[in-house]
Amino acid sequence: MAGMSPDSGGSAFTGGGSNAAFKKQLNKVYAWYVGGFILFVAILGIAEQMGLTRNYIGYAFLAATVFLYAGIGFMSRTNDAAEYYVAGRRVPAMYNGMATGADWMSAASFIGMAGTLYLTGYSGLAFIMGWTGGYCLVALFLAPYLRKFGQFTIPDFLGARYDGNLPRFLGVVAAILCSFVYVVAQIYGVGLITTRLTGVSFEMGIFLGLGGILVCSFLGGMKAVTWTQVAQYIILIIAYLIPVVWLSVKQTGFPIPQIVYGYQLEKVTAREAELIKDPKELEVIAIFKERADALGEKLKDIPTALAADKAAAEKKVADLKAANAPAAELAAAEKALAAVPKDAAAAKDAWTKGKAANEARAKPLAGMPRHAAQYAGDPNGDEKAKTAYDTSRRNFLALIFCLMVGTAALPHILMRFYTTPSVKEARESVSWSLFFIFLLYFTAPALAVLVKYEVFNVLVGTPFDKLPAWISSWAAVDPTLLTVADVNKDGIFQLGEMRIGGDIIVLATPEIGGLPYVISGMVAAGGLAAALSTADGLLLTIANALSHDLYYKMIDPNASTGRRVAISKALLLVVALAAAYVAAQKPADILFLVGAAFSFAAAAFFPVLVLGIFWKRASKWGAVAGMIGGLGITIYYMVTTQPWMRGVFGVTSPIELWYGIAPISAGVFGVPVGFALVILVSLITPAPNKEVQDLIDHVRYPTLK
Repeated sequence: MAGMSPDSGGSAFTGGGSNAAFKKQLNKVYAWYVGGFILFVAILGIAEQMGLTRNYIGYAFLAATVFLYAGIGFMSRTNDAAEYYVAGRRVPAMYNGMATGADWMSAASFIGMAGTLYLTGYSGLAFIMGWTGGYCLVALFLAPYLRKFGQFTIPDFLGARYDGNLPRFLGVVAAILCSFVYVVAQIYGVGLITTRLTGVSFEMGIFLGLGGILVCSFLGGMKAVTWTQVAQYIILIIAYLIPVVWLSVKQTGFPIPQIVYGYQLEKVTAREAELIKDPKELEVIAIFKERADALGEKLKDIPTALAADKAAAEKKVADLKAANAPAAELAAAEKALAAVPKDAAAAKDAWTKGKAANEARAKPLAGMPRHAAQYAGDPNGDEKAKTAYDTSRRNFLALIFCLMVGTAALPHILMRFYTTPSVKEARESVSWSLFFIFLLYFTAPALAVLVKYEVFNVLVGTPFDKLPAWISSWAAVDPTLLTVADVNKDGIFQLGEMRIGGDIIVLATPEIGGLPYVISGMVAAGGLAAALSTADGLLLTIANALSHDLYYKMIDPNASTGRRVAISKALLLVVALAAAYVAAQKPADILFLVGAAFSFAAAAFFPVLVLGIFWKRASKWGAVAGMIGGLGITIYYMVTTQPWMRGVFGVTSPIELWYGIAPISAGVFGVPVGFALVILVSLITPAPNKEVQDLIDHVRYPTLK
């Protein structure tokens, strides 16, 4: 890669010379890159067979990928505003599609999606349908028209279209909100993967991964991020496909899992019926129910139960000391005494959570629905079953809606279409994006079914002393992600005795399938690429909104290009550290954080973007009312219904769901409110000036004079 310095004319990442020569050079560079990556994995595989330890393999993957991304960032460094904000508007459609695919393939898509499908079955398909459908909305309603407007950012478009700094400012606030929530999820994923790769603490893993994010986006902005994301997409798609193909061959002898996983689903369905009736599984369920009932009894008289627990724990410690019991027994008893809640409030909180956790596990299939069941409940059952069915179906459709319109309104995705040379290539790059995203989304359902088949048929029934090493390895990373305990003390593993988080399904797939550890390292590197690529785009969106839209457009319009870019870089560092701090608190699971970001983006941006393009009468005050009202109702619903957010804001009132809609789909209320307010307020306030209306006509009908 020696010929790719940022100052050399016609180099791969600068775009000098003709477009044809530029594309040819890019093809050459990335062909060498793919070959080099495959060779790197092969060398590590050979080294593993020769005795290289897992820790060193993890360090090798982490170092190689982070240094590679940092190298591209260094070679793409720039202080030019057009290069920093929109990559000089010369990214070819196919490469922009690949970069958009990487930008899109967040930790939620790479890590969380197959895990969600594993845990929830059919209902998890809402994520695939919503996210894929959202790209159709982007292609039809937004990408080409936004590209014609020619601004750098979404708040920039709002300021130009709605003729004022107030819509721009609200756009900045909304872009920061949804991007910050989204980037916290990515950095959480970075910490999880880095910890698994290297064995360092979760918090240290976050800051190690953060270095790779910052070097790329800090030095070269959108230009560096674009070319890094192309490299990251190549790694993540190879890493995702190889283990699934391996599992498919292992189970069916056929190397295209997307075609044959339906046959495995039939076997999973048959095995589910067996496990639901299995006496040992029923025994485990009964134990969890007993635990839940016992905690329920304690909650009836908390002070008395707490005093009894404390007295019993103290007596056990005293008895062991008097009997000179072994140190290990005494330490366990002292630990149990320390775990007794300190007061009634702490006891109520701990016991309430414990009761809910045990009730969740006191169900068949470890609380998972049957994989092929469309919705919970039964439309032909009793009143309770009918209500459960209707609520489940309503939530499925609401989530699809929020993800679709959220996809079409995410600022960091829409920014990508400002980087193409023309409107035609913007449209083409949407098609390429869909193709590159399809490769992973078409594979995720197959991965979930193949892993479930492996767990149900290989893991269940294994003696505890012969369980594979990956179980103890992942339990050490984070007990909330995986815990296994012999609940009924029979020495045999039952499905109900494992609690597994969806965030580790993909990362553990190679080990579940019995592949060499080097493949696990490669998958982790792919997950890291997915999280880093999205985090780069999100951090850049936040920094650009603050430096370009807030500082340059609203505070100091005379600021020099160099000063604007320098401020953007400084803000990027501050925002990244703030996001890393929040992620280190482990606020919620990755998928909820991502879903919340989509609801925020949908409510804040979709109505004002669509009406701003297709309705000339949409006014400044209509846009202001729509953004405030839509986003406000979405935030309110989440704050009052989502457990973690209720805790953050100190909400103690009972949870009241509107129409049974889960908080992750809060945007289903915000979007119609936004549309209604934009339309109503626009009709009672002055129309936009003629210059703005002529601009809209030109964008929609470029042949008009």
